[in-house]
Amino acid sequence: MADRVLAFVDLFVDSQIMDEVVSSLKEIKNAVQIYEVTGEFDIIVLVNVSSIEEFRDMLKNRIMKINGIKSTVTSIVLKSHRNHTLEVPE
Repeated sequence: MADRVLAFVDLFVDSQIMDEVVSSLKEIKNAVQIYEVTGEFDIIVLVNVSSIEEFRDMLKNRIMKINGIKSTVTSIVLKSHRNHTLEVPE
């Protein structure tokens, strides 16, 4: 995965339309993992893109344009120390 950019995008979502937001996120191919979570955020998305420019474009023109997303907080992965595949039932 050399030269890839991984980012965790934490989403604050209008809870009335959570399912619609999730459906829209599933249409973004670079949104490789999508989790509905408890805590401060409503949804966490792991994004895998080829560059910061591609990430910026996806965030600005895809994710932030989804109806029901109030705001985002992004963490760019600097280094992965462990990456196991975890099967989570849907």
